[in-house]
Amino acid sequence: MKADVYNLEGTAGKKVDLPKQFEEEVREEIIKRAVLSDESKEYQPQGAYKWAGTETSAEYRGRKGDYGSLKNRGQAMLPREVRPNGLMGKVRRIPSAPGGRRAHPPKPEKKIVEHVNKKEYKKALVSAIAATAHPELVKARGHAYAGGSPIVFEDALESVTKTKDVVKALNPLVGKDLDRAKDKRKARSGLRSRKAGTKTPKSALIVVSGGSILKSGRNIAGVDVVSVDKLKVKDLAPGTHAGRLTVYTEAALKKIGEL
Repeated sequence: MKADVYNLEGTAGKKVDLPKQFEEEVREEIIKRAVLSDESKEYQPQGAYKWAGTETSAEYRGRKGDYGSLKNRGQAMLPREVRPNGLMGKVRRIPSAPGGRRAHPPKPEKKIVEHVNKKEYKKALVSAIAATAHPELVKARGHAYAGGSPIVFEDALESVTKTKDVVKALNPLVGKDLDRAKDKRKARSGLRSRKAGTKTPKSALIVVSGGSILKSGRNIAGVDVVSVDKLKVKDLAPGTHAGRLTVYTEAALKKIGEL
């Protein structure tokens, strides 16, 4: 399988042989499992303070022989605050009491990460890479792109230092998809912070081996830039749907061939 190599002006020059990973079978069920695993690793553990609601002098005095027992006093035999002279105060500690503990609070030690075997994850990553070479899957995701897949740029793209120059290089090939992501950005419903208050569709993914484009390309609406060493399945298949519009550099393709 071959692909055209584009320069920074957007014109095709030589052709390059794609690694064998692009010829792998697309296994959507494995890709979905790997994406859910990636997303679960980003969850923040939730949990209450271990002794919340129990740091009080309240104690249970329901037994008949206890000092200051509540038995036969006409009071509910529940944990109450200890007061002088053996008197009992307000009910505390139990879930139904004001300021009491929660019955079943979230626990931070709960296992929320869905692990995947290393070989299975590697298979999913290769399968997601292969999906980027199928134009029908790219179009099914809604990308506004009519050309062939994948898109390969020369290594000079990795050295671009300004965002406007990255946009200029991508416009001849994926300009319509960049506009789609920018125009369809919308506000989220509800009260949210300004950073989380907008929702932007996913556009092109730029896979590189390194360079200044990791910073200059990350401010384009809907565009993600990632190094091959840190490439995840969720980058190639957002929302568990394979076939994201992807741009590779020649150096990135060499590293993919070593997977």
